[in-house]
Amino acid sequence: MTTQSTRSRPGMPLSERSFLTFLLLPGLVLLCLVVLYPLVRSLLSAFFDESLLYPGMPFVGLDNVAQVLQHDFLRLVWQTLIFTVGSTIGPFVIGLALALVLNQSFPGQRFFRGAFLIPWLIPGVVVSFLWAWIFDANYGVLNGILVSTGILDGPVAWLFQTDSARGALIIAKTWNSFPWVAVMLLAGLQTVPNELHEAAAIDGAGAIRRFRAVTWPHIRGVAGLVILLEFIWNFQHFDTIFVLTGGGPAGTTNTFATAVYDAAFAGFDLGRAGAIGLLWMVLLSVLVVVYVTLSERGARREAR
Repeated sequence: MTTQSTRSRPGMPLSERSFLTFLLLPGLVLLCLVVLYPLVRSLLSAFFDESLLYPGMPFVGLDNVAQVLQHDFLRLVWQTLIFTVGSTIGPFVIGLALALVLNQSFPGQRFFRGAFLIPWLIPGVVVSFLWAWIFDANYGVLNGILVSTGILDGPVAWLFQTDSARGALIIAKTWNSFPWVAVMLLAGLQTVPNELHEAAAIDGAGAIRRFRAVTWPHIRGVAGLVILLEFIWNFQHFDTIFVLTGGGPAGTTNTFATAVYDAAFAGFDLGRAGAIGLLWMVLLSVLVVVYVTLSERGARREAR
């Protein structure tokens, strides 16, 4: 009886479970209101004929999904993968090279480590407008340099030609992303013991062989995580594409992100937008599951 009355007395400390509940509850409520409810609501739109122009939303089943699969799906997959793969490989290669350089001791090392973070700190929309100015056909810096040096006879409309527009998007996104990749890989490089490099150098291993035999095995896990995160972010990236090309020319740089925006806010068709979003999420989930499965198999082989 004394124990029960003591536990129920006000002012007593909370139990560990109650304390964790109080800590998690605000985050869970915010997650449900900001993420889960909008996500479920938008995905449910795929099964209804819902429009911003007229009331009502009759149930149509999988008709919206079938229409997207028949008309736009393969094109959107291809164009999204072009942007995603290019915007993942480019920052990773540049970030890895930069991380290897910044991992060395040289005068001004700390300054350069901070300076190279500037492109990552700039908001994506600002970066997009910056590169839109660089690639502008009439007063862009790129055309000015190439014409003045005689490389081009006249200005080129970089953002209005399919191949150059895709390249411009990848360049802009790469410039914005490579500092984050470099920071993550640099953190991994700093965990590699110097003794291993010294022992490999004594055995006569060159820089490339030391990287393959010593450095890469230690940072492979970090590199895989960086590639996965970059791939996911680029697969759903929106602002750079929307600002620079808007999905043009003639829809050749349209991705899932811009297609959902166009369907919902340009075509006012929430059902079609929901169908594109549903297929988009399913495809991305499949890619992530495949990657994680392959990574786990590789980890098991190494453990053996």
